[in-house]
Amino acid sequence: MKLYETWTAHIKENKPYVLYKKPGQTNITGLFQRDSSLHLVENFKESGFVLAPFYEGVRFYIPFSESHRIEGELLEHKFTYGAFELAYEQQPAKANFEHLVQRCVQAIKQGDFEKVVPSRKEVLALQEQDIQLLFSKLVVAYPEAFCYVIYHPQVGLWMGATPETLVALEGHVLHTMALAGTQVNHGKDEVFWGDKEREEQQYVTDFIVEKLRPMSKQMEVSLPFTKRAAKVMHICTAIKAQLEEVDLKMIVDALHPTPAVCGMPKPITRDFLLREEGYTRKYYAGYLGELNHTIQQENTLTTESHLFVNLRCMEIENQQVNLYIGCGVTEDSDPTSEFVETVNKSTTMKKILF
Repeated sequence: MKLYETWTAHIKENKPYVLYKKPGQTNITGLFQRDSSLHLVENFKESGFVLAPFYEGVRFYIPFSESHRIEGELLEHKFTYGAFELAYEQQPAKANFEHLVQRCVQAIKQGDFEKVVPSRKEVLALQEQDIQLLFSKLVVAYPEAFCYVIYHPQVGLWMGATPETLVALEGHVLHTMALAGTQVNHGKDEVFWGDKEREEQQYVTDFIVEKLRPMSKQMEVSLPFTKRAAKVMHICTAIKAQLEEVDLKMIVDALHPTPAVCGMPKPITRDFLLREEGYTRKYYAGYLGELNHTIQQENTLTTESHLFVNLRCMEIENQQVNLYIGCGVTEDSDPTSEFVETVNKSTTMKKILF
């Protein structure tokens, strides 16, 4: 298969590449950059696949014009998902994160901010060296997510399966979503959401609507609904806006990072997290996806951008895997429950690693 042959060659030659699958699709798109240059996104007029950090770091892209674009079906591998235990009592990770949540709650009660989204990094030994096999397992395991694997020799190797759209822009029509609140998916048809989860999700919805309204001629906001994402579920609100003018940089700067991955107000909670988390998020809770992709529809050329929030992701470096996981904290949050939530969320990546 040409897709996997080209990918194998790029791995051997240590060249930049990205492979990705859109939600609900089976087709894999591969972009294989012809050289090893690092292309930076500066004005959002660029065209390619972008990967941007949460805050600090390099915002780069793999240009469509400088890459071989190949589409193909998933290469069938014979594999099984290994068993693993969820470490709900791990030390000192549990104590450290609970202390962080306590500091978050204290800051909220002091009136510093309304909501914040702390996170942690979990480091595991890399047991499976075959990146192609890991990506195949990821795609099969999460058919409704945006799945990707991206590599650049100056940045590193990242892989993930995210359920959350940051911006989907076609012409003057913008789609996005407010996604927050988490509970384990037990397969039940009816889902009960408590006050804490509904409040957390409403923060995100209000933030997005507030940011987009000055740019929009018309806006549609759905009622909240349950969105299932593998082992966990979230409350989701779909938002559609008819824009007055299209300024993609202004839109992304206004929305990123949303309260779903940072907090509210954004500048204060972002600075709090940078100071208190004790590690650098890098590309976790950043965004990624197709930037200014020109496609032909009914004899008409259309430019689209579809960016996703980089959740449920891992960084592979040397012989280890870094998992990045977070949770929303409000005044009523319980530190132990929030740690348990991060453990449940970690199953997305652990499922393919074992």
